[in-house]
Amino acid sequence: MLTVNEIFYSIQGESTRAGRPCVFVRLTACDLRCSWCDTPYAFHEGRKRSVEEVVAEVERYDCPLVEITGGEPLLQAEVYPLMERLLADGRTVMLETGGHRPISQVPRAVVKIVDVKCPGSGESDKTEWRNLDALAPHDEVKFVVNDRADYEFAREVIDRYELPSRCAAVLLSPVHGVLEPRLLSQWMLEDDLPARLQLQLHKFIWPADARGV
Repeated sequence: MLTVNEIFYSIQGESTRAGRPCVFVRLTACDLRCSWCDTPYAFHEGRKRSVEEVVAEVERYDCPLVEITGGEPLLQAEVYPLMERLLADGRTVMLETGGHRPISQVPRAVVKIVDVKCPGSGESDKTEWRNLDALAPHDEVKFVVNDRADYEFAREVIDRYELPSRCAAVLLSPVHGVLEPRLLSQWMLEDDLPARLQLQLHKFIWPADARGV
């Protein structure tokens, strides 16, 4: 059984697929407490549902794109058969993970969005660095940037691990309402950083604290 916080149909707000319709499966529980976390309700709220129930609800939407998120979805063992089932149905499956749990057992066809925690999150010491060696060419790496120190950390990691050659996209996302996107853009341009600026599109469409969007 899975503990599921919510399942909803919305516009993908992040990643290279931003703007596309997507079905989101948000699983309950996270073992990190990032300072900028915008989904603390997913730490504990949720109910037990079988893989079959989750797949059936996803099938209610005529949508080929599905994202499994959290919380931290890799805390639940049943997430692996869920991903396999969704792939078998012909869907593009994305997995949003905090970067501190091994991704080596995730089905290779899944598009993994691996979040490398910057120091401003308060959780950068939890990073599982071996995940960057396990990336597939279609995966993406995300840094949530709180300030200049976070940016410099991200820049160093991008260079040290040669991330642009390892994955489909490197994403830098300013903490919404804290770091001005214009400032982060300026830093990226000054350094000719081989990365993509990412804004949380859903927070510009709906209220920043809205659920199910």
